[in-house]
Amino acid sequence: MKSGTHQYQPDPRNQEILININGALFPRRDAKISVFDSGFILGDGVWEGIRLHHGRLAFIDQHMKRLFDGAKALDMDIGVTPEALVQRIMETCAANDMHDGVHIRLMVTRGEKATPYQDPRATISAATIVIIAEHKTPVKIDNRQGVTLFTSHVRRGYPDVQDPKLNTHSKLNCIFACIQAAKAGVDEALMLDPHGFVATCNSTHFFIIRGDEVWTSTGDFCLDGITRRNVINLCKQHNIKVYEKNFSLADVYAADEAFITGTFAGLTAVTQIDGRRIGNTTTQASLLLRLQTLYIQLIEQQ
Repeated sequence: MKSGTHQYQPDPRNQEILININGALFPRRDAKISVFDSGFILGDGVWEGIRLHHGRLAFIDQHMKRLFDGAKALDMDIGVTPEALVQRIMETCAANDMHDGVHIRLMVTRGEKATPYQDPRATISAATIVIIAEHKTPVKIDNRQGVTLFTSHVRRGYPDVQDPKLNTHSKLNCIFACIQAAKAGVDEALMLDPHGFVATCNSTHFFIIRGDEVWTSTGDFCLDGITRRNVINLCKQHNIKVYEKNFSLADVYAADEAFITGTFAGLTAVTQIDGRRIGNTTTQASLLLRLQTLYIQLIEQQ
């Protein structure tokens, strides 16, 4: 049985971390929020996954923009400025003596409710802001090994149902797809859009390489991931042909290479989809390897 695309090296220090709740630090065992919190009752909130790399928060401006844009779309007042929130994250890392190899989950919900009810007007507190910073180093996956995917029957929906561009706490469709992938014995689910074209994965973004071209979805039915966008921009900057376009599973099965992207592990090779081997897995893929190198260089420049 596979264990997903976010495999990490266990670190005993995480048992003693301090967690920031609304500006106050609590030991992990004492970190609690109300059962009336909007996030717990309804999944009403937005979040970001952020990496601390060599003492710096990677691509933090992009993360803050996405967080605050999402909150604005939900008519949610975070209650602090982006600058103050970044400072709070850094203070949390400092309190935990963290400098590198750290993954941060920043979560903001609408706040506490007077009663379990969806109406935002039932909220009686300011937004709840939780920062969990953990020592978390991804397990290195060789390109020849890669990860495996299974195409889920669960589709990415239209924006008038639940806008997939919003990074909200409400992820039930992705969880359904993840469960299906786990039951199939693979690492992650590949998800299609309502028209049958490839959209994204349940927790990462998906790319294929055909010849000297890099393809990814139009982005109409997926979150505009930070790493996804950075890879697209890297391709453009280094004269690598890149296309955001509709393509089908037939295109995927015939691809020379495939990979997923995410804040946690960067760029990871995909070697099998729906039981089919992708490309030549006996050697390290050259274009993917080049993109991985360019991405590492980009992080180092932050």
